[in-house]
Amino acid sequence: MNKNKIIAGIALISSVLDSPISIAQDTIRYTGNTLVNVDYHHGQLSPAIGAHSYQTMRARRNDPDTVLSWTYNHAPMLAYWNGSFYLNYLSNPVGEHIPPGQTLLQKSKDGTKWSKPVVIFPPYKIPDGTVKKDHPGVAKDLYAVMHQRMGFFVSKNNRLLTLGFYGIVLDAKDDPNDGNGIGRVVREVLKDGSFGPIYFIRHNTSWTQKSDYPMYTTSPDKGFVQACEELLGNRLVTQQWVEEADRNDPLISLKGEYKALIYYHLPDGRVVGLWKNALTSISKNEGKSWLYSPKRAPGFVNSNAKIWGQRISDGKYATVYNPSEFRWPLAISVSDDGLNYKNLLLVNGEITAMRYGGNYKSYGPQYVRGISEGDGAPPDGKLWVAYSMNKEDIWISSVPVPLKEKAEKHATDDFNALPDGKELNEWNIYSPLWAQVQVRKGSAGSKILVLQDADPFDYAKAERVIPSTKKLIAEFSIIPQQNDHGLLDIEFQDAKGMPGIRLSFDSTGIFRTKAGYRNKTLLEYKSGEKYDIKVQLNTETRLYSISVNGKNMGNNVLFAPLESVSRIAFRTGDTRRFPNADTPTDQMYDLPDAGRQDKEAVFNINYVTSKPF
Repeated sequence: MNKNKIIAGIALISSVLDSPISIAQDTIRYTGNTLVNVDYHHGQLSPAIGAHSYQTMRARRNDPDTVLSWTYNHAPMLAYWNGSFYLNYLSNPVGEHIPPGQTLLQKSKDGTKWSKPVVIFPPYKIPDGTVKKDHPGVAKDLYAVMHQRMGFFVSKNNRLLTLGFYGIVLDAKDDPNDGNGIGRVVREVLKDGSFGPIYFIRHNTSWTQKSDYPMYTTSPDKGFVQACEELLGNRLVTQQWVEEADRNDPLISLKGEYKALIYYHLPDGRVVGLWKNALTSISKNEGKSWLYSPKRAPGFVNSNAKIWGQRISDGKYATVYNPSEFRWPLAISVSDDGLNYKNLLLVNGEITAMRYGGNYKSYGPQYVRGISEGDGAPPDGKLWVAYSMNKEDIWISSVPVPLKEKAEKHATDDFNALPDGKELNEWNIYSPLWAQVQVRKGSAGSKILVLQDADPFDYAKAERVIPSTKKLIAEFSIIPQQNDHGLLDIEFQDAKGMPGIRLSFDSTGIFRTKAGYRNKTLLEYKSGEKYDIKVQLNTETRLYSISVNGKNMGNNVLFAPLESVSRIAFRTGDTRRFPNADTPTDQMYDLPDAGRQDKEAVFNINYVTSKPF
């Protein structure tokens, strides 16, 4: 993104806001009353119950594996094919649009455990002396950058194609999306996990030099050629190419600065289109034309970040996006008819530290993409979305369908007694690669919930939503596997995620509770010992009591008033409040010792129960 594009975007938004849509039935709209509070990373939204978030790739500049050492990683795309998830994303060494660029791919059977990234489109050397129309720069020892708004296509003959675009940036003020790039490349993902050759599927007409890869039409594989031509004939797919394509490309039906199209079909055959800034329009002929120039969807709050929308497995519709002028939180809204969206729930409300600064790296979970129509449907029926965190790491989230925002029953979670694979159905989890949340067998052979953490910049988090309760008894057991490092916070929160009680197993072997400004020591804990903890609280009197292994530890006062308790959260790190709405936009510095890994801390949880009294 450069200054000219930002100005153009502001002008476009201004024109949109001044031009209301006249046909009420031909636009999507947000009709709910919930709005986010950007002073909190979670926006004070209630979670979509059962949403699970996993880090698929963690950047580390000093990593010996070069595919992990590039620290600008962004714009993931998602598909489900042949029994596996596929995710591709683009990458640069340091910052946005700073060459060289490449595109990588990951694969997963279950969406939670991902393969190491592999390069599918490597850096492309631009011949010295290359120039661009209306730009004074000249290429010298220069590589292309990659920029694409769509990454997969499954053809009718069941070929999985993955795509990318090679753009040219001659200097810091140049734009790779000006229609004067090299072109779009394609290759096939084969069923055995290998890849077919790289071909160009479309060149920019300004590129007149010999290319490193041949055109797809030269492939001896007729099925591959057929799949490419099917893609080229789909105007909804090629509309996603508008930013990089020639400005007069006949494959692009709607010309102009309309960025990052996603689309879905309504039961009557109409197509809903959504673009950045929550612009929207309707097509009645599969994207060959649109009923009106894209306008701001009434009620939607979304800045210059991608928005996702799709029909979900229960026949309803969902949009996933950042409902603020910032790129946090990541939220979901549901519609019965694909036009009227009525609620707003949390998918991911975390922002880890940006470890490495870089050009146009924004804070937060952003640039969300799900599985496009025709690109597969996971058998679990969940909604799956991929996104980047801080344009640095790659994440994926799953949301159960139908969506649930209120807990119907209190927790009775003895993890060993719950069905295999369903132990965390009622839990919301946040699981980085170096701070994982998982259910596994402990030393006694019984299933336990494990939070482990070796990440100095992130934490593991598991949260149980319960019915809103003013008088609550909660019981849980914790077995810390160390007492000289690590941290486990246990918080009792309201529906907006605001805590009133915080218990902590700290890094010095102290089990404590937060008492206003200070912390109150409850006991010294030992590594490997089981601690059965009971908390009885009353939000009306603001009092609570704690007992540990049957011993009463006394009465305490909530450190913050709560109307009721709706969540119990377990987290292996301190509360985060950076960045905030006043944080400077660009971080151009690296954090000290950004590549380090801490000694791992592990906390085992045998059960969690709750009930009113």
